Amino acid sequence: MSKTIRIGTRDSELALYQAKVVQKLLEEKGHKTILVPLKSTGDIVLNKPLYELGITGIFTRTLDIAMLNHDIDIAVHSLKDVPTILPKGIVQGAVLKRGNIRDTLVFKKNEEFLASKNGTIATGSLRRRAQWLNRYPTHNVVDLRGNVNTRLQKLEDNDWDGAIFAAAGIGRLNLRPENSINLEWMVPAPAQGAIMVAVLDEDEETKNIISEINHEETEICTTIERTFLNKLEGGCSAPIGGSAYIKNDEIHFHGVLLSKDGTKKIEVKRTKPVGEHYDLAEWAAEYIIERGGKRLMDQLKDEDKQVNIYSTKSFTEDQRFLFNEKVTPESSDFIKISLNRIHPRFVKNEIENVVITSKNAVEALLTSFSPIELKFKNIYCVGRRTKKLIEKRIGKVKHSEKNAKKLANYLVEYMEGTEVTYFCSNLRLDDLPSILENNNIKVNEIEAYQTKYDSLKVPESVEGVMFYSPSTVQSYKKENIANGIAFCIGDTTAKEASKHFKDVRIAKVPTVESVIELVNDYFLRKQES
Repeated sequence: MSKTIRIGTRDSELALYQAKVVQKLLEEKGHKTILVPLKSTGDIVLNKPLYELGITGIFTRTLDIAMLNHDIDIAVHSLKDVPTILPKGIVQGAVLKRGNIRDTLVFKKNEEFLASKNGTIATGSLRRRAQWLNRYPTHNVVDLRGNVNTRLQKLEDNDWDGAIFAAAGIGRLNLRPENSINLEWMVPAPAQGAIMVAVLDEDEETKNIISEINHEETEICTTIERTFLNKLEGGCSAPIGGSAYIKNDEIHFHGVLLSKDGTKKIEVKRTKPVGEHYDLAEWAAEYIIERGGKRLMDQLKDEDKQVNIYSTKSFTEDQRFLFNEKVTPESSDFIKISLNRIHPRFVKNEIENVVITSKNAVEALLTSFSPIELKFKNIYCVGRRTKKLIEKRIGKVKHSEKNAKKLANYLVEYMEGTEVTYFCSNLRLDDLPSILENNNIKVNEIEAYQTKYDSLKVPESVEGVMFYSPSTVQSYKKENIANGIAFCIGDTTAKEASKHFKDVRIAKVPTVESVIELVNDYFLRKQES
C-alpha cells in the first residue's frame, strides 16, 4: 500500500528502541513507515483543554496530543505507563508479543545482604518499594530516578546494595549487568514488559494495518491485568501488582495490593480456562476490596505526598527525571490555550511587517491558513523556539529577540515602515504595543488565540513554584497566596512574579530544563547550609 505510517515516539533511548521494533514489524508486513520523535507537550497545542479529552498520563500525553492533532498516525508506548482509561478518540490498536515481565535486582557486590538485617535498595517505584519492605522490613529503600543509564550510574556512585529495574527495559537496551537476578517473588506492574500501539478510533485504515502485528495471548493477559488495576486504583497512585499468563489453555492470575510501607498486603490468585476468563479481573479486584482493599485504598488517597515544588506547566517524563532526590515535584497546566479561527480578510493582501510573540500564534495561523496564503514580507518574533517553528513552516524571520520589550525597541530603531500586524493572545502584555504606538508606529492587533486560566490550589508543603509566562503567574494567584520562591523562565515572567513574591529567581536560559536546574541548585544549597 502507498500510505506512510507516521510512528510517534518519545525521544528517549528506550522509547526509540520500542518504536523501531514496531517499525520493523510493520515494514516486514510490507508497509511504509517513518519515525516521528517528540519531546514536550508544551510544543503542541490543542483546540480543547486536556481534561476534556481525558489526557492524564505524564508518560503518554505528548503522543496523545500529537495523534489528536493528526501529527502522527500511531503512538508507541510501554503499556504499563498507559492510563487504564485512554483519551477520547484514541484506542489500543495492538499489543506486541511480551518481553520479560519480571523485575530485576542489580546488586553492587553480591547477594549476601539479602540475608542481612541491614540493606539499602534503590527504586522510584511505589510497588517495588512496598513489596521489598514487605519481604525485607528492616531494609532501607531510597528513591531512584532517571533513565536506565542514569540509574545504573547512580547505583555505581552510591553506597547502596542494589537497585531494582524492569527486566524488559534493561534487556532491550542490552544493559543488563552480570550481577543481577530476576525477582520471581515480586508481582510486576500490570502490563509490564508489553509494548502497545495506540491509534485514532476514527482511522479505520490504520487500525486494520496495526491489527496485523497484534499478539493475541499478550493482549488477553495485559487486558486482565489492566482491568484489575482500573477496578482498584480509583485515580490513586498505589502499590498494585498484577500478572497473568496462559499455560495449558488456562489463565493464571496473581494480584496484590500493599500499603506504601509494605506492612499491609492483600493478595489474590485465580486460575480460569481460556474462554471463561472474562470476569477474572473483576472477581480478583472484588476479592481484594472485600478483604480490606477499600480501606487500604482510602488510606492511600489521604496520605500527604509532601510535594515541595509545584510547576504551572506539566512535565514530560524526561523533565521529571531531571530533578534531584531532594525535590518532590508536582505539575499541572495552569493555562489552557484555545486557537481562534482567523478571518481571511486579515491576510488577504501582503503584510509588510508581522509580529509574532509565541508558538501558539503560529499554530493559530497554520490552523486557519496554508503557508502559501500567509504573504508576510518581514516577520519579527520573540523566542528561539518560535523562530524555529516559523522558519520551518511559514518563512524566514527577519529578526528575533528574547522578549517583547526588546523586540519593540528594535522595531522602533530599525523597522521599515510605520505599521505592524501583531498576532497575539487575548491576555497579551502591554509592553510591545505601548512602545510602538508611543513611537508613532500603528499596531493592528489580531487575536490569534485565547489564554484561559485553569488554576488549582497547591499543597501547603510547597516551598517554590515554577512559572513560564506572566499568565501562569496570574493564573496561580487566582487560587493561591504568593508564598515561597518564584522560579521563573525569563525576565518578563519574573517581572510579573515580583509583584507578588518577595523571592524571585530567573533561569539562565529560557527553557523548562533551565528552570529545573534552578530548582535543583536551590535545594542543593539548602542541603549544604
